[in-house]
Amino acid sequence: MRAILGEKLGMTQVFDEKSQAVPVTVIKAGPCRVVQIKTPETDGYGAVQIAYREIPDHRATRPSAGHFARAGLGPHRHLVEIRVDDPEAYQLGQEISVADVLEKGSRADVAGVTKGKGFAGVIKRHNFSGQGASHGTHRVHRAPGSIGACATPARVFRGMKMPGRLGGDRRTVLNLEVIEIDADRGLLMLRGAVPGGKGSVLLVREAVKKRG
Repeated sequence: MRAILGEKLGMTQVFDEKSQAVPVTVIKAGPCRVVQIKTPETDGYGAVQIAYREIPDHRATRPSAGHFARAGLGPHRHLVEIRVDDPEAYQLGQEISVADVLEKGSRADVAGVTKGKGFAGVIKRHNFSGQGASHGTHRVHRAPGSIGACATPARVFRGMKMPGRLGGDRRTVLNLEVIEIDADRGLLMLRGAVPGGKGSVLLVREAVKKRG
């Protein structure tokens, strides 16, 4: 298995062998359960569906409850499909832990949804410096200024940096170092920050562009 689902618990710091503070993100990774196995013979490709965070039966729709029941499991909140080379190596209902995916010192990629910040201006959204605040400047200090339109080309170019919705997008952070793994409690510590706020669900996988 190359990936696992988890929940962001927050950030803290640990100290390395040189007594230097290392910022880490703590993730409650797994356990996940195998819900469906897809093979090249039946589906055209090899993959495994894994589920995370079990929920009460009355919280699930009848189709989804039946899907989990075929694997002998109760309904779960989150479901994701992971491509694998050998789907026959997995069994329905099998538990996947963080120790099955990563090890200390390896590299990981983390995908999640960033914090939604609503409608934002150009200073917050695009890091504009703003306009002058003295010598005759009116109350336009945080305005974007000219957007470049004139008689030619008489339109605004697509992609112009302007105010708009900020955050709430799916992002992936690559090549985070695995600082520590607590297999008993299912905790994972990664060096640096990951997308989303506390409690957000993350997909943690082996790094696809390993370096360092």
